[in-house]
Amino acid sequence: MGSVAIKKIEQPKSFKFSKANLDKIEKILAKYPSNQKASAVMPLLDLVQRQHQNWIPEVAMEEIARILEMPRIKVFEVATFYTMYNLKPVGEYLIQLCTTTPCWLCGSADIVKACEDHLGIKVGETSKDGKFTLVEVECLGACVNAPMIQVNDDYYEDLTAENMIELLEHLKTGDDITVGSQTGRTGSCAEAGPTTLESHAKKAKIKMAEIEEDK
Repeated sequence: MGSVAIKKIEQPKSFKFSKANLDKIEKILAKYPSNQKASAVMPLLDLVQRQHQNWIPEVAMEEIARILEMPRIKVFEVATFYTMYNLKPVGEYLIQLCTTTPCWLCGSADIVKACEDHLGIKVGETSKDGKFTLVEVECLGACVNAPMIQVNDDYYEDLTAENMIELLEHLKTGDDITVGSQTGRTGSCAEAGPTTLESHAKKAKIKMAEIEEDK
């Protein structure tokens, strides 16, 4: 059997938090008892990821271990457990494609195909220009507005193959994009529009005065 070459990730030789992030770290540590600094490991990992091009190098985890006075292996354990931490370089826009049952039933396969065809990459790959990385994820918790995706910190919902491509083009050119529903839906209301207790009361032939009396 032939062997498969694994591309080695080029790790930086050093990492230091920016002055702004050092100030944030002071505020974060102030939330915890001085003998429980390790409790701050997750927010510090998040700070690294935001400072270091959306991924966390090993030297940064070692720096966190030094600041929090904890074994480096403990930082590595947390970083490798949670999928929200990227341990290798990703694109400027990390596109997380939800393909769990509700999104799949509403057409997530079409969204995945639109992304792959338009960007010329497969799930798990990064575009040549370094702008986009596609990953498949489990439920992101916005099932009512399926199909949906997450791009970096933001959700984009009520997607179709057509508006997905429009979204990619807007990201590529840096245009302003409406976060959330791409069809104008407010929150997670029904497609036909918001409902209220008053409208339900009318259907049940209950007078609003009776509801007020019961309060």
